[in-house]
Amino acid sequence: MNKRNWSSAAKVIIIAIVLSLAGCGQSGDGKVKLDFMWFSDGGEGEVMKEIIEKYEKQNPDVDINLVEIAFKDVKTKLKTMIAGGKPPALVRINDTYEFADYAIDLTDYVGDQEKFISQFEDSIKPFYVIDGKIIAAPMDITANGMYYNKDLFKKAGVKVPQTPEEIWTWDEFTAALKKVKEKGDARYPMVWDSSGHRWSTMMYEYGGSLFNEDLTKAAVNGPASVKALTDFKKMHKEGLIPDSVWLGGENPNNLFRSGTVAVHLAGNWMMGSYKDITHFSWGVTYLPKDETRSSVPGGKYVMGLKNTGVEKETAKFIQYLSTKEVNAEYIEKSLFLSARKDNKDLNYPLDDHMFDVFTDEFKHTTPQAAKDWSYQQVMNKNAGDLTTGIAKALKGESTPQEALDEVAEIFDGTIEQNNKQP
Repeated sequence: MNKRNWSSAAKVIIIAIVLSLAGCGQSGDGKVKLDFMWFSDGGEGEVMKEIIEKYEKQNPDVDINLVEIAFKDVKTKLKTMIAGGKPPALVRINDTYEFADYAIDLTDYVGDQEKFISQFEDSIKPFYVIDGKIIAAPMDITANGMYYNKDLFKKAGVKVPQTPEEIWTWDEFTAALKKVKEKGDARYPMVWDSSGHRWSTMMYEYGGSLFNEDLTKAAVNGPASVKALTDFKKMHKEGLIPDSVWLGGENPNNLFRSGTVAVHLAGNWMMGSYKDITHFSWGVTYLPKDETRSSVPGGKYVMGLKNTGVEKETAKFIQYLSTKEVNAEYIEKSLFLSARKDNKDLNYPLDDHMFDVFTDEFKHTTPQAAKDWSYQQVMNKNAGDLTTGIAKALKGESTPQEALDEVAEIFDGTIEQNNKQP
């Protein structure tokens, strides 16, 4: 495995960050203390606190300290703590590869590795099994999808697909957006997260990909991807998507919450945020299709760190979180999708149909989408370059072909650099 190089940056900032985690080990009351670095998309932090409380009652010799920080700070702070020789016992994380060398190999604790892995969705395996080691445990999976304002579509007289058989093509979808704009009084027909990950949903449906099948060369500048970016730009030019999100930094979540936007392309994690909307009716519908259907998979994981002196207790807690019963409680209360294959029929406190739609999107995701975005050796470094390239095309600084040629060159440069490392 190539050496993951980030220590210099982490060492520079170590003196600038005040560590809020007190460290692992034996606490004054004789309990084993586990620091758990955590970030929340919604209310899942409160759910995890409940789960920890139950675990501590069953294991009175363990004290778990959940420390919540902003998602944007997780990687920086984790690097700092590792560089300083004081890693937390546990961290909730989505980019696992960068920290794989510092993770506990759970294989030593879970028994039969294949049996453990077989419990989870196959497409996310590259995120938590690296170099033959189980470096984390899956908690939830994510899929991109579409939220819609029921009131605006109803006012425009546009029926929204409710079954896979009714799924729009992209041409039918853009025609529906134009009608909602004209007759539904939508301020904006659609907002779309400013993210290469979210844009790539359209790319995969058009038959494109970020890399070739064996991940040896970039393919993001192929004809299908260029067509997807060309049509994405056209949607902006026609006023179906506002420039303010991709080019001005406006928050698409806030725009959808205002009740004046018809559609928001985002991820299933937004259900937890939108659940408190009461001034209009909203729902989830199927993504449009082109050559094929696809979403883009992702997920969150719990990783245990080495060199804490509490590795055994850490692994035991991770196994507890991974059980069917505990995972179901976490997923239902957090309004997520489970990474476990046997936790698909859950009792959510929201409309089950919305979860069914996202599960269906995940199920119909092309294998190449999972392969591309689990290629963390490149995407950890260059995901932002894809977003930047798309923005350049939207601004008119580059044609779609030129923008994606530039992104492909960056991807290939990273692949070449990685191949040179011992």
